Amino acid sequence: MKKLLIIGLTFCTLNVFAQSKTESIKGNDTNYKYRVSFPAIILANIGDGGKRTNTEHIELHLKRELDSKNIIGVKLATWRLFQPMGIQWWDGLLDKIDSESEFYPGYVRETGVGISYQRMLWKGLFASVEVLPQYKTYLDLNNEKIANGFKLYTSYHVGYHIAFGKKKRIFIEPQIHAQNWMFDTNTPDGFKQLDNKWKSYFLFEPNLYVGIKF
Repeated sequence: MKKLLIIGLTFCTLNVFAQSKTESIKGNDTNYKYRVSFPAIILANIGDGGKRTNTEHIELHLKRELDSKNIIGVKLATWRLFQPMGIQWWDGLLDKIDSESEFYPGYVRETGVGISYQRMLWKGLFASVEVLPQYKTYLDLNNEKIANGFKLYTSYHVGYHIAFGKKKRIFIEPQIHAQNWMFDTNTPDGFKQLDNKWKSYFLFEPNLYVGIKF
């Protein structure tokens, strides 16, 4: 987790210096209707191999501009949880990772295909919402399957679109998220006891998306 935060904060810092040399998305920037992007935090999984806290996070977004203000997309994502998602920063999230006090008796693999809507508000400022139905697989510490379940995961984003290059095809989107999950079914007891101690939402997650238009 610390590695994820360092990478995220590093990219966001670079954005501040880069912003003065780039232009935000323009209302008439319609040469490229499609875009693909991914969150930079997934790069932190590289090289961690079988580490207990490796989320094995893979995420890809495919989007299309309907016009200069409205963008729709498809989200493909999979990740592996080692503790409840509802532990907030002020609950001592990082300390609990270090102490391993809230670790599951195994893992939860969550995989889904969802949809997204992004609305450009002012210059590069945007707000977006993503809805991701997820198929859950519960695993023990030996990666043997225990049970399957379902979760409806939604996230809400506010960020800024910054485009680079002569044709503005490369872009980054520093942003902050809030997410919640309403339906979460068939959770084994050992996992459910931990989930019930915490919230069914998470607030103020910083992130950075990197993408290209085509």
